[in-house]
Amino acid sequence: MNLYTKNGRPLKVIRDIVYSRSGKAVGRIRDKYVYGPNGRYAGTLIDNRVIYRSVDSARIGTPFAATSTVGFALANAVGVATWGDEPDFPD
Repeated sequence: MNLYTKNGRPLKVIRDIVYSRSGKAVGRIRDKYVYGPNGRYAGTLIDNRVIYRSVDSARIGTPFAATSTVGFALANAVGVATWGDEPDFPD
């Protein structure tokens, strides 16, 4: 499954772990939320987008350790005009 950030950067999902284009694990999906490796809120899933919403930022998940995977090549998607910010994921 592929996701994108609000501004269209591609993300790859393997099981419930979200990876950046370089193959670094940047989050884990729980319900409709993405939590970073430290367990802190990283974004909300809206359709196939991860969008950081300050209203949800008080949420806390559990920390996790995931290994990196091979990087991937996917084109950026067009950004969306919706309420929220670009998540702070490395590329």
